[in-house]
Amino acid sequence: MRLTREFYERNTVLVARDLLGKTLVYNDKGNIYKGKIVETEAYINTKDDGAHFNKGITERTKIIDETGGHIYIYTIYGMYLLFNIVAEKKGVHGAVLIRAIEPIEDIDKMYENRYKKEFNNPPRKEIINLTNGPAKFVMAYGMTKGDYGLDLVTSDRIWVEDGDKISLDEIVRSKRINIDYAEIAKDYLLRFYIKDNPFVSKK
Repeated sequence: MRLTREFYERNTVLVARDLLGKTLVYNDKGNIYKGKIVETEAYINTKDDGAHFNKGITERTKIIDETGGHIYIYTIYGMYLLFNIVAEKKGVHGAVLIRAIEPIEDIDKMYENRYKKEFNNPPRKEIINLTNGPAKFVMAYGMTKGDYGLDLVTSDRIWVEDGDKISLDEIVRSKRINIDYAEIAKDYLLRFYIKDNPFVSKK
């Protein structure tokens, strides 16, 4: 069952934690990719200097001002896309970065997407390295910047389905990764992942 608006309109930290175990579905011209969300990071508000939107809304970040459930996708290092889900009610500002996915369906096509784009289609590699990072899973799913702003609640292209119930003792909470530039928020414990899941990112 697809997650409702009410799920996304809650506190960003709760959304980030509760997305663990849910299934991210992407319909790309009939290729239906499915994967279990195993790692997330919360970016909470204007007091979070680890967030792109902490100094106000720009053309790049304007979707953050919408209600929870919309997609915020952006480029880093001029070449990689990262996928975020807007949280909170309209105007509150919060987002959840999806850091890693455990692939479930259409895995062969994920290999084709990922390695053709990143490595010019080398020999097939271990599945463990396919989606264990925020840019890796976006490439494996074949997502594009055109997905910016789509609504997970109403879109027929992308949505999140209810999935495994992850108990609190199976969830690890830690510092977020690669935000050393943040002076205030770099030590916030806003990264969540499923304990011992092999698809959690290594950095």
